[in-house]
Amino acid sequence: METKEITMPTKYDPQSIEQGRYEWWLKGKFFEAQNDEGKQPYTIVIPPPNVTGKLHLGHAWDTTLQDILTRMKRMQGYDVLWLPGMDHAGIATQAKVEEKLRSEGKSRYDLGREKFVEETWKWKEEYASHIRQQWSKLGLGLDYSRERFTLDEGLSAAVREVFVTLYKKGLIYRGEYIINWDPSTKTALSDIEVIYKDVQGGFYHMKYPLADGSGHIEVATTRPETMLGDTAVAVHPEDERYKHLIGKTVILPIVGREIPIVGDDYVDMEFGSGAVKITPAHDPNDFEIGNRHNLERVLVMNEDGTMNDRAGKYKGLDRFECRKQIVKDLQEQGVLFKIEEHLHSVGHSERSGAVVEPYLSTQWFVKMQPLADEAIALQNKENKVNFVPDRFEKTYLHWMENIRDWCISRQLWWGHRIPAWYHKETGEVYVGHEAPADSENWEQDKDVLDTWFSSALWPFSTMGWPNVEAEDFKRFFPTDVLVTGYDIIFFWVSRMIFQSLEFTGERPFKDVLIHGLVRDEQGRKMSKSLGNGVDPMDVIDKYGADALRYFLSTGSSPGQDLRFSFEKVESTWNFANKIWNASRFALMNMDGMTYEEIDFSGEKSVADKWILTQLNETIDHVTKLSERYEFGEAGRALYNFIWDDFCDWYIEMAKLPLYGEDEAAKKTTRSILAHVLDQTMRLLHPFMPFITEEIWQNLPHSGESITTAKWPEVNPAYSDEQAAQEMKMLMEMIRSVRNIRAEVNTPMSKKIKMLVKAKDDSVLKALEKNRGYIEKFCNPEELQIGTNLETPEKAMTAVITGLEIYLPLEGLINIDEEIARLAKEYDKLTKEVERVEKKLNNEGFMKKAPESVVTEERAKEKDYREKRALVEARINELKGL
Repeated sequence: METKEITMPTKYDPQSIEQGRYEWWLKGKFFEAQNDEGKQPYTIVIPPPNVTGKLHLGHAWDTTLQDILTRMKRMQGYDVLWLPGMDHAGIATQAKVEEKLRSEGKSRYDLGREKFVEETWKWKEEYASHIRQQWSKLGLGLDYSRERFTLDEGLSAAVREVFVTLYKKGLIYRGEYIINWDPSTKTALSDIEVIYKDVQGGFYHMKYPLADGSGHIEVATTRPETMLGDTAVAVHPEDERYKHLIGKTVILPIVGREIPIVGDDYVDMEFGSGAVKITPAHDPNDFEIGNRHNLERVLVMNEDGTMNDRAGKYKGLDRFECRKQIVKDLQEQGVLFKIEEHLHSVGHSERSGAVVEPYLSTQWFVKMQPLADEAIALQNKENKVNFVPDRFEKTYLHWMENIRDWCISRQLWWGHRIPAWYHKETGEVYVGHEAPADSENWEQDKDVLDTWFSSALWPFSTMGWPNVEAEDFKRFFPTDVLVTGYDIIFFWVSRMIFQSLEFTGERPFKDVLIHGLVRDEQGRKMSKSLGNGVDPMDVIDKYGADALRYFLSTGSSPGQDLRFSFEKVESTWNFANKIWNASRFALMNMDGMTYEEIDFSGEKSVADKWILTQLNETIDHVTKLSERYEFGEAGRALYNFIWDDFCDWYIEMAKLPLYGEDEAAKKTTRSILAHVLDQTMRLLHPFMPFITEEIWQNLPHSGESITTAKWPEVNPAYSDEQAAQEMKMLMEMIRSVRNIRAEVNTPMSKKIKMLVKAKDDSVLKALEKNRGYIEKFCNPEELQIGTNLETPEKAMTAVITGLEIYLPLEGLINIDEEIARLAKEYDKLTKEVERVEKKLNNEGFMKKAPESVVTEERAKEKDYREKRALVEARINELKGL
């Protein structure tokens, strides 16, 4: 292999490093699943973003975590499929396109259904290309050869298959129900598309006169405009005040219709007057009462929230305008006798913000109970879906146990058209994959399916199902992990689970990794109204993708929200800069070393042995923590190893042989530098893909790209506990000397006398062997090392494991101040002794803790006691001066 020329610029500039790299990865097809039977498959499907706009920080976080997992697994030798795709997002996309048309002075009705859908496909293409550009800027290792869209041909076939099958099983039905209706977008909403907000309103108390003239009955409502559709008054059958009235009738004010008084257990005797007006077409509870008492359903509103023919003189008024008018009329008639101020929870459309109207409508529903029962039962089996953190399983189960039938039809043009046809003459319903043979006599249902109906099939429909022989479906399903936010457990996660069980007999994924929401620095949700949103692309333009990714992936623990902070992103940029500078130094001193020249067989210094030991430990920690999805902890382990161990210590110590005359020592140091840097870049690669690829390309290596380089493994031959302890002692010595110098304002450049008293011969031997490091980093004018040294009177003292250090700083030391400093050290060591003793005296700890941990704590106790005794002896010695 020829000598490698170092092409790393002097300055770390993320923009120039990241530019063009993604295209290079794609050209090399490094992210494409291989269908290699010799490898174990590993699959993640991306939660498909809506084609309605830009990706936000939540998307960046979510996809970064998936990228970390897939990059790591690819390096571990798995055949990785990370499948990209996007969601057609029915209501949201249609609303955006209609908004665009309005700005041009048009409506969807001007275009007609076919042309409008064409316009929406154009919108989709434009925004899909924006999303792909953003994915590339983030560096996501997606297999674009398998990209899917929830409205593509394959997914449409899967949707029809599911609809037809559920219909034939009796699990999809059509019926009149009170649904959540959005009068603004004129479509049904599922329960979870309704956001409840507290609104200050009125509680209107009215007197409905009894038809026989014997008096009246009091009722109250928050929506007086719906009284026009009242078909009964209900009381509790056991209520002594009203028992005698059950079966009688009242005259509905304004309308003049006679309506019955019914007895129903639903009524709360303690609330209000104990009597309630019943409007089956405008209230879900009234709907159920109406069914029990066979009441007429009188709908008094149009789809757009205006009053209809059944509203009499109020016809054509907006519902809220009608409310004002009806209140005035009822007051004039003496029917409305009291209005109380009332704070109540009002449903608003998640999409349009309009007040949701409970509305009687004929819709398509999924019968949820049998499907939910299967999904609940799965969680008691070995192959259950594992929620990470597991507390979210309770959230999921609670929703599944209290599920209501799912309204799946939407009054939109953009989406999967419901595969149902109605006979033009007989009204007969036909459900199938295609239109009936005599299609001219049939008319297809105008509605489309809820967006979540198609995205519920995402893990298997994207793999070629319903063709169960499809290669990808057989190889890559079920998937390994789904990464998503806790806000869509109900919307999406639960639906994927029950649909997957119903249609494939398997869970859709082994694990669900749940993360929180990205909030601003003050912990507020990011929103347009607060103006506190942050575009991830702007962050990348300023700090680079690696800095943003590292911050997002290490900024919180699983399930927790993440507070975004520019300051923290800047500090991750500083970390990247530190890596760049350290790597550049190492590469400049490798003297064009090739991969074949890397050789560890020479004599290694204590620093060499220590850094290899630390590397082993880091590989072990990072791998285990990442497998447990604890990316914050994995990132911290990497940060500490790179910043502290490698940059601050090893590189500084490596300068001794690198700048020395011993050629063999130089070669060994270069080899270890090359190996440690190579392995570290591999560990860091899933977190920071761009900078690691750039550095790795300059390192002596065998391979085309770091994306397919082998994941580091612990090599027991490189672990040397004795060298690690020796190095720890040296580091403690150097830190202590530096601290003492700082306390008495003696700079490192000034040479001082230094005495080191070793506890025994083994410590003495280790100190003598590493005398060069002590001289280099402590800068003594004279260095005495021994086991029986005479301690100087006026000297600053440091006690560390196995030795005492004395720095005779004549004229600079104040005895009283030195005693006070050592007294603080004594107190600190006493606290450590007490802390360890408390642990060792704790029965629970002693029973549960592994033997190795107990042994470690006992060793700590011995060490702290020995140090404390030496500090105490030195204090007494100084006091005796």
